[in-house]
Amino acid sequence: MTSAASPAPLWQPDADRIAAAHVTRFQAWAAERYGAPAEGGYAALHQWSVTELETFWKAVADWFDVRFSTPYERVLGDRAMPGAEWFPGATLNYAEHALRTADDPARAGEPALLYVDETQGPTPVSWAELRRQVGSLAAELRAVGVRPGDRVSGYVPNVPQAVVAFLASAAVGAVWTSCAPDFGARSVLDRFQQIEPVVLFAVDGYRYGGKEHDRTKTVAELRAELPTLRAVVHIPLLGTPAPDGTLDWSALTSADTEPVFEQVPFAHPLWVLYSSGTTGLPKAIVQSQGGILLEHFKQLGLHCDLGPGDRFFWYTSTGWMMWNFLVSGLLTGTTIVLYDGSPGYPDTGAQWGIAERTGAKLFGTSAAYVMACRKADVHPARDHDLSKIACVATTGSPLPPDGFRWLHDEVTEDLWIASVSGGTDVCTCFAGAVPTLPVHIGELQAPCLGTDLQAWDPQGRPVLDEVGELVITNPMPSMPVGFWNDPDGSRYHDSYFDMYPGVWRHGDWITLTDRGSVVIHGRSDSTLNRQGVRMGSADIYEAVERLPEIRESLVIGLEEPDGGYWMPLFVHLAEGAELDDTLRARIKTTIRQELSPRHVPDTIIEVPAVPHTLTGKRIEVPVKRLLQGTELAKAVNPGSVDNLELLHFYESLARERRANRS
Repeated sequence: MTSAASPAPLWQPDADRIAAAHVTRFQAWAAERYGAPAEGGYAALHQWSVTELETFWKAVADWFDVRFSTPYERVLGDRAMPGAEWFPGATLNYAEHALRTADDPARAGEPALLYVDETQGPTPVSWAELRRQVGSLAAELRAVGVRPGDRVSGYVPNVPQAVVAFLASAAVGAVWTSCAPDFGARSVLDRFQQIEPVVLFAVDGYRYGGKEHDRTKTVAELRAELPTLRAVVHIPLLGTPAPDGTLDWSALTSADTEPVFEQVPFAHPLWVLYSSGTTGLPKAIVQSQGGILLEHFKQLGLHCDLGPGDRFFWYTSTGWMMWNFLVSGLLTGTTIVLYDGSPGYPDTGAQWGIAERTGAKLFGTSAAYVMACRKADVHPARDHDLSKIACVATTGSPLPPDGFRWLHDEVTEDLWIASVSGGTDVCTCFAGAVPTLPVHIGELQAPCLGTDLQAWDPQGRPVLDEVGELVITNPMPSMPVGFWNDPDGSRYHDSYFDMYPGVWRHGDWITLTDRGSVVIHGRSDSTLNRQGVRMGSADIYEAVERLPEIRESLVIGLEEPDGGYWMPLFVHLAEGAELDDTLRARIKTTIRQELSPRHVPDTIIEVPAVPHTLTGKRIEVPVKRLLQGTELAKAVNPGSVDNLELLHFYESLARERRANRS
């Protein structure tokens, strides 16, 4: 892609909006105090933020009044990647910052949370009430023996109880981790068993698509398979009594107890997120209290332009990093909107109704949802009062050009459209929202502050206006402090630093334009990223290949030009087996129940065999490239394949799909 023609932007912020943006005021302040460029706008500020990395992050900490209970020795003790050491010597607490709006008598009664589900809402939870519940629960966690560094797990949907449980864990210095209750037991255990939690918060069920889904049997299985649990807390979303041996949520959160915030080192673990690779168990990614605190202050306060009194809604589940990102809206004094339910119930346009009812300033969703609204002939501005919305942000996959046009036409012409891209691995955005820059169709506005983002060719040379690997050449505070159970750091190193030593390679194909904007072309690896929820192909293989009829399988996730996502499952059958409707249904049911309903394949196709590398690994990325239309000679090194003839099947399938679409 080239930007030589310099097309007119779809949207341009006016002078008043630019002047009022938090990032504009930050730049002027940092110019006075820290030598940031006063002129040159965002591009100059970004260049300063990556060339003067330590000064920039010190300025962020000062601007947002980060409270270091023990002062830091310097900003960056060691900048090597992996292993950068941020703010050595400092101690702080994330939850203390997330709840400090409650200390303001003028705001303590305002809503910190607005909760909406499929049947009712919005229901407010005030800052004072949130702080009280966190104080009560944190004291109870300490009473059952939870200490700094212990793991606390949640099998919970996007409800206020999840926020309280997370903040109470952070207040104690425990390490939070969560899965959404639509995940099956095997999928949850593959994650939680790695980190050995001492407490499990679990719902009895959840509501989705107008139906109640009982999860009591799944919770019982989790309890049986997690021997390190010292306490299980029952959250009765469906109204069932607490099972024997569990604690009741209401009893633990009823006291009026002043919260005690454990002061922990900057690099102390805050939470564990999971990002599946292509082999083995999901990676258990550990991010730090201080790193997340600073990164999310920057991202939400400067890039998302959120502050006290604003309302922030992002459709997400607790199994996706966007939930953690949403909760961090509390840091900036913003009211966060929690929605628990189907994104399209009772109709496709339901999320726009939530935005209207909650007065959201920033409305975040997936690119797939935007395209579904377009296909369903939804008219948000005609059917809803969306006058409070200043920004619609999308992630999960690149927003296609038609999605930009549809938002512009159907929400408002004066709409800041922020297509953003980042990752679970850093729990933030590498590129996306900048309130002071124009929006061009099909493009992310710019790399984020403090993010030294480049596109590199295979030889490690930066490229402009052509496709390259997304790399980060300087450390970021929210990069993992490591993976759980990776004592020598080898798995962490191999995940991001194997291709370009000392440089983070993320696994996305991008183009940096000469205007400074970014185009995302999708994954350059084989991770399945559907509706924003990432899952490794290994999860699918483990479930499917337990069926006796399946000898081997291959799954591919394909970003389509129209914004869709096609996920075929190829199966090599056992001798005598037949791929009939009954077997197809069993395969889909297995994936839906044991893993995730989001990762049920679109189609199941029988193949004569699955291709492998010479070392026996399934060939996924070359097959993906073939299905995207890449010629066989360019998609794979023939000398690395055990049976090159097998790849002709996928090449033929790609031709057939192109012919059918034309």
